[in-house]
Amino acid sequence: QVQLVESGGGLVQPGGSLTLSCTASGFSFSDYAMSWHRQAPGKERELVAIIISSGIRNYADSVKGRFTISRDNAKNTVYLQMNSLKPEDAAVYSCKAGVGHGYWGQGTQVTVSS
Repeated sequence: QVQLVESGGGLVQPGGSLTLSCTASGFSFSDYAMSWHRQAPGKERELVAIIISSGIRNYADSVKGRFTISRDNAKNTVYLQMNSLKPEDAAVYSCKAGVGHGYWGQGTQVTVSS
C-alpha cells in the first residue's frame, strides 16, 4: 500500500535550519509530483513547495529564497531544506504525492521558538 513517512521536524530557534524528509513506498515515486504543505493552528493548509518529475520546482512566496525542495528518486525521498526559519513557519508539515487528491503523509511538527 502507499506510504509516505515524514521525519526531521522539531524545535528550532528563529534563524535556524531544519531539513525534513519524506520517504515513499507503494507507488512509482519518480513519476509523481511531490510537494510539501503546512498547516498552523487555526489556519488553512497551504502549499509550501512542489517539485515535479522533471525536477522543476515552485515555492510559496513566503518561503522563496529560504526553503529548498529536492528529491532523490533512487531513495524514493523528497526533502525540504528550511533555512532562516521564522516563528510564522511553525506548523505541521506534510508531504504529498501527486496532484489533486493525491497521497498524504501523517505530518511532522516544526516549532520555531526561542
